Amino acid sequence: MTAPKPADGPDLLVDAEIDEVPAASPTALPGGPGSRRALVYLGLCLVLIGLNLRTVFSSFAAVLPEIRSDAGLPGWAVVVLTTVPVTLLGVFAPLAPVLARRFGAERVLLGAMAVLTAGLLLRPLDTGGLIPGTGHLPALLAGTAACGAAIALCNVLLPGLVKRDFPHRLGLMGGLYTTAICASAALGAGFTYPVFAATGEWTSALWSWAVPAAVVLLLFLPVALRQRPVRHQAVSDGVNVWRSAVAWQVTAFMVLQAMMSFSVFAWLAPILRERGVDGGTAGLMVSVSIGLQMLGSLFAPALAARFRDQRAINTVVALMTGGGFALSIFGPLDVIWVWTGLLGLGQGSLTAVALTMIMLRTRDGHTAAHLSGMMQGVGYGLGSTGTLMVGQLHQATGSFTAAGVLFLVIGVLAAVFGYRAGRSRFIGG
Repeated sequence: MTAPKPADGPDLLVDAEIDEVPAASPTALPGGPGSRRALVYLGLCLVLIGLNLRTVFSSFAAVLPEIRSDAGLPGWAVVVLTTVPVTLLGVFAPLAPVLARRFGAERVLLGAMAVLTAGLLLRPLDTGGLIPGTGHLPALLAGTAACGAAIALCNVLLPGLVKRDFPHRLGLMGGLYTTAICASAALGAGFTYPVFAATGEWTSALWSWAVPAAVVLLLFLPVALRQRPVRHQAVSDGVNVWRSAVAWQVTAFMVLQAMMSFSVFAWLAPILRERGVDGGTAGLMVSVSIGLQMLGSLFAPALAARFRDQRAINTVVALMTGGGFALSIFGPLDVIWVWTGLLGLGQGSLTAVALTMIMLRTRDGHTAAHLSGMMQGVGYGLGSTGTLMVGQLHQATGSFTAAGVLFLVIGVLAAVFGYRAGRSRFIGG
């Protein structure tokens, strides 16, 4: 049996509002729905939103040693700051369609970008002047939490807008949107430390990422304000994915890849710096690794869809990722670029094939949307335990060696569940 539809970029855009009645309409644009200039402007806004969705994670990691030293952060605070935003991706994901039915997806996205900008501005503040003895920690916690919640809403709603507003340009827009998200993490990793080196202040390095978010907020403002909210109702359609063994296998695969993926953003730069790599080079290594993730994410879905089932590719990319991460921690330092490159190719491919399972294991858009919601809620919620365990192991042992063993175990488990999820079956029989 072959897959029901090809798993290239366009098919990975799942509309979270597909169960709405009446159906959500394309974005209202000046000049009407066929206005080329207005569509280009909207497309630019959506891609730029995607370009802001991962800098929160990688920018913090890039200057983590400086933040710990200057702000005097205790070990538990570092663990919380690297875990909470990922957890909130899962907690707030189910809220996105609910808010969109009430206010419209465009206005919810606008609100999310406002919260993201506010969170980025809040993160580096020193609250010691207002609350003596508190320092930077309260603002770091509150700002990071706000960013995580805002990104969760964008993660869920953006793909549906891209799919509805660009039905004849899905290949182009799908590619630009997914590439922008990967590029976001690479930019945060690569440019944060140079800003710190130029200014001498980690607060300036973190504040700098509020600028592009604020620019996108202003650009998207007129688009969102043009929309007239229409009350929608949700109707139940599609298979109950929560009762499907196949859905749980795919979700477990997603959980394990998320544990490794967000640990890359949170911990790879500190791992490299602890091994003796200077801050600028460590940031460059993470950026290159994430750049290779883009390469893997471009080719892996199409390759997966060509097979009768995906057991082989799921197993290989899971072992590449776990092995690459472990070798980045305790492999020979002389070839550290090889290990981080292997990690990047593996992780990009692993994330892409995990998302591809949404389309390859469902027969219709409604079931795909429900599976996507399940994977995001459970996947990100439990996936945050990866960053949590790395932080706790480092705090307990004083090194990242135990985390390397952890990633070997996670990689093997991901291979096991990827093998099971890769069998050619559909949710609901």
